Amino acid sequence: MGCGALTESDFGLCGACWCETPFIGGTVCEGCGVPLMGAQDGFRIECDDCLKAPPLWKSGRSALLYDGKARALILALKHGDRPELARLAARWMAQSGRELLQPDMVIAPVPLHWSRLLKRRYNQSALLAQHLGQDTGLDCVPDLLVRKRRTPVLDGKTAQERAKVLNDAIRVHPRRVHHLKGRDVLLVDDVMTSGATLAACTRVCQAAGANHIFVLALARVAKDA
Repeated sequence: MGCGALTESDFGLCGACWCETPFIGGTVCEGCGVPLMGAQDGFRIECDDCLKAPPLWKSGRSALLYDGKARALILALKHGDRPELARLAARWMAQSGRELLQPDMVIAPVPLHWSRLLKRRYNQSALLAQHLGQDTGLDCVPDLLVRKRRTPVLDGKTAQERAKVLNDAIRVHPRRVHHLKGRDVLLVDDVMTSGATLAACTRVCQAAGANHIFVLALARVAKDA
């Protein structure tokens, strides 16, 4: 899936690409999934940023650091017309997020505005969510959330600027509200940077009557990146 070399099975990585793919393992922040130094001690561990500004969701995880081969794979999925990458990526996410999964949980992707969806032809987060639902057996509702207006690209903006841009930009699909009532929700995205988009999704899910919100991203931008 990375360089085109032959592998033992479909949708896999060769040894060289595997070594260049920065998987997240070991001790991580329970809030945002960023890797941390030290060993787990049985208590909830959070990074400095999550301690200062606790996320709205209960817990979050990511499978990869957004760097090296992982960045190349995600850009290929997002902009390179490589939707088949979502199948392998969802397996990594299922493994990374196994502690988040709850019975009767509903999976929902971060939505794209219709104009961007028309240009790309698919929502990469929705593809990840659908494959994740197949791998875990959980209910996936691809259009649970909708983006009411097109927001500018958030790259380079501060967390406060991102939150302002996303204010009132996302809502629950009026015909899908019944999927949320009293249920745990797993929000799925391709990359988590500041968490502003996931926070906006969390707010509308909570307002619609959801129980606990968890977030799972394919990749996490490292705090020192």
